[in-house]
Amino acid sequence: MSFWPTVILATPAHSQVGQALSYRSEQALPVGALVRVPLGKRDTLGVILSCLDTAPTDIDAAAIKPISTHLSQLPPLGHAWLDLVRFAARYYQRGVGEVALAALPPELKKLDPTQLARRLTRNEKGRLAREGAVTAEAVASEAAEPAEPAEPAEATMAQKDALDGIRGADKPILLFGVTGSGKTEVYLQAAAECLAKDDTTQVLVLVPEINLTPQLEARFFERFQAHTVVAIHSGLTPAQRLQSWLSAHMGHARIVLGTRMAIFASLPSLGLIVVDEEHDPSYKSQEGARYSARDLAIYRAHATPHCRVILGSATPSLETWHAAMQGRYARFDMPDRIGDAAMPTLRLVDMQRQPKQTVLAQPLLDAIIARAHLGEQSLLLLNRRGYAPVLSCGACAWKSDCPNCSAFRVFHKIDRSLRCHHCGFAERVPPACPSCGNVDIQTVGRGTEQLEELVANVLAAAPHSDGRALRVGRLDADTSKGKGQLDAHLAAMHSGDIDVLVGTQMVAKGHDFRRITLVAAINPDGALFASDFRAPERMFSLLMQAGGRAGRAAAFGSRPELWVQTWHPTHALFAALRAHDYPTFASQELAERQAANLPPFAAQALLRADAKTQAAAQAFLTSARQRGQAAAEQAGIDIYPAVPLTIARIANVERAQMLVECTNRAALQRFIQQWQADLHALRHTPEGKPIIRWAIDVDPLAI
Repeated sequence: MSFWPTVILATPAHSQVGQALSYRSEQALPVGALVRVPLGKRDTLGVILSCLDTAPTDIDAAAIKPISTHLSQLPPLGHAWLDLVRFAARYYQRGVGEVALAALPPELKKLDPTQLARRLTRNEKGRLAREGAVTAEAVASEAAEPAEPAEPAEATMAQKDALDGIRGADKPILLFGVTGSGKTEVYLQAAAECLAKDDTTQVLVLVPEINLTPQLEARFFERFQAHTVVAIHSGLTPAQRLQSWLSAHMGHARIVLGTRMAIFASLPSLGLIVVDEEHDPSYKSQEGARYSARDLAIYRAHATPHCRVILGSATPSLETWHAAMQGRYARFDMPDRIGDAAMPTLRLVDMQRQPKQTVLAQPLLDAIIARAHLGEQSLLLLNRRGYAPVLSCGACAWKSDCPNCSAFRVFHKIDRSLRCHHCGFAERVPPACPSCGNVDIQTVGRGTEQLEELVANVLAAAPHSDGRALRVGRLDADTSKGKGQLDAHLAAMHSGDIDVLVGTQMVAKGHDFRRITLVAAINPDGALFASDFRAPERMFSLLMQAGGRAGRAAAFGSRPELWVQTWHPTHALFAALRAHDYPTFASQELAERQAANLPPFAAQALLRADAKTQAAAQAFLTSARQRGQAAAEQAGIDIYPAVPLTIARIANVERAQMLVECTNRAALQRFIQQWQADLHALRHTPEGKPIIRWAIDVDPLAI
């Protein structure tokens, strides 16, 4: 007897391949089973979506290909997981197979049944060995010196109230706590209560950046040594990622930590989801399905019986804050830091009163040196890596443009290179201006390399009383890309081997630096008057989070400070920042958003098009607008004219976009779904022929 399963494959929406393809099987296969099937001239991995005992009527049964292999060693992917990927595909306007297969580890797609069996056997032996090692260590430790198991610290009143609220909540939970208020301890205790329910319940903890996973993984492992803790993120090797995924899928891993991709981890007994620093834009993917892991976490918890979701932040996204104000989320506040630790005092430096070409104001330099002499650390935040953003010739106005992008190449002094941070094109710094031959080429602007150099020169003249030099470190994408470099820098900070750390925004969130008492934002004004309506929200969040690295340990006696060098010290944003008053800032921003009919009071989507010329990209979008205009007007949807992206060309590909907006999210979703037929049809018209690719971005973070 033959069966006729439908299989979802990694077919993108723009390929116009159906959501699922029909195959033949000699045995009934369960929904969610992993199989290998022929597709064109190759075998590929797929997931069973359904299995019928009658042949489809719209296809010649004789022409239907058989399934190549059933990976029977693995349990089927659960109905909850399939529901999640179907929802993500539907909401973000992608192919369901495109989402489902992208969520699986790449290594799994290469394995045949024999290879998979070997891998499972190896993983099982490793798991038993690890469990045995933990048990043996515990026995040896008890024999040598009886010790009580590590217990959580005594919870503060705010932590107890939050935990009580989490237990009784039947909606998403916003844990609104200032930096250093002990949100992580709440996560740990909530996870402990969840795991104690039975022997199978699993916990998923999301963090915005890979560099935040090691310290969180260490804290969870320390607290939950009896349970398997695994990490899932793109920084793992393919083998490590597969091992973690298999451990989660088989139910062996009780706790899974990861970045946004971990939201799609197969967790058959999920009981709790934690989204730490939920406001962070890193949770929104900028390629592929362009999904929001935070939003999918809310959906996944809602769709999973007896599963709770906790969103934690000192500066929640305005969408989350608005939902809490409306009562759709339960909010629990943690307004004070642990112990006697104080919030940092804001000190504004008016750069208009400083001498021209001042990089660091003298009062700030004096404060940094004073802190270093007391054994305390300072953090200098400059969100621009490299030595200088531009090289320029004063004689002919030449600038270090990238030949492939509409952006400048950044000057990196360490290797004397000009490097494009968008396409990666790099070359040596020319000895003279390529345009006019002038040898006096000047740097324009400053990056972290230059700031590190300047600070090191200043500190060299102010050693410790015993003659020891003050030490400067730098942490950005350039100094942390090598294996072990990030851990080495963080270890140096924690041990006190660095007095002043210069870094980009990657050091401004999530890290628990106990010795830092001063944080300074060197040049943050760019966001104050940006065209992006989200810019003030991002700037406030960045400064609050950066300031939150200061004064987290009351043992250091100096009053923690947040210094901000600005040309606009009277801006209303700084008034809210001085008072650490996020609610007031959020209220002001939401009022402006509502007046302008912007999210969260409207839903948005972007239609993006890539082509060899900007004219071709915009012509495609204009034609798409014309085809959808009548239906859009009928549904109350606004389609704005096509415009180039802020960086219009990357790697010789011109990019344009068109905003679609509506006050009704459901109406916008219906329109986009119907509109896609027109977009596919356009690819066969003269306007569509030059298009390299097009994509829809639902709930975009940048316009």
